[in-house]
Amino acid sequence: MGFHLCRDYQVLGIARLMAEEAIIQVRNLEAGYGTQVILRNISFEVHRGEIFIILGGSGCGKSTLLKHMIGLRPPISGKVKVDGVEITESDQKTYRKLLRNIGVLYQSSALISSMTLAENVALPIREYTGLADDEIASLVAMKLALVDLHGYEHHLPSEISGGMKKRAGLARAMALNPDILFFDEPTAGLDPITSAEIDELILKINRSLGTTMVIVTHELQSIFRLAKRVIMLDRTARGIIAEGDPTYLRDHSGNKTVRHFFNRIPMSEEMISGRTR
Repeated sequence: MGFHLCRDYQVLGIARLMAEEAIIQVRNLEAGYGTQVILRNISFEVHRGEIFIILGGSGCGKSTLLKHMIGLRPPISGKVKVDGVEITESDQKTYRKLLRNIGVLYQSSALISSMTLAENVALPIREYTGLADDEIASLVAMKLALVDLHGYEHHLPSEISGGMKKRAGLARAMALNPDILFFDEPTAGLDPITSAEIDELILKINRSLGTTMVIVTHELQSIFRLAKRVIMLDRTARGIIAEGDPTYLRDHSGNKTVRHFFNRIPMSEEMISGRTR
């Protein structure tokens, strides 16, 4: 199985340069549930400060890979290193320390419905710091303002729209100023305008704070707007079938499955049966 790398990386040697700045390293990962193997031989790096997207069709293992990258699932084999910590072998104290430096925005936003937005954002701050109440309130207000939710501190999740819930979830993910943010389908279920607003917010945070971002999505508009480097997973191959610039993969990939995905071309039955050839 060969990767289809962005041509600029190959010619200019940027891949070699950026590899020295890897903040996440996944090596020979095999992942699954029980005896069912979902992914095998997964290896890649995420470079500090980049927006990196994991994409692919339904059931290809995108969310499974994300869970392994943040330590929610143990791998069958292989290693995952995040910000210098080997999470597949770390003890509870080391892993808890790592959690202070990563944030996660789940597809459902995962806000606690009985708590206000301010209380939701304050949760990790209270859990991991010893700040006084007034300091926490000030920090929460700053985080909500950063995602354009100033004035909504006392609203419950049920009182705001789906897009606002996503932004509130992002504010909570950013509560401890993490170096890395993970997103699971951040624009799923949103209308096109709201999706574009979330994409622009992600870009703004990445540009202003330099936060490394790992995003699971299959939304093509978001993929082309946000990322210069992606990996594509495939359910039949149970692994990575392409890596590189999404525009280059769309136009020049030698893999039909990859080209059809990026160009929204339905696959014939014949292609489905031999999709990884």
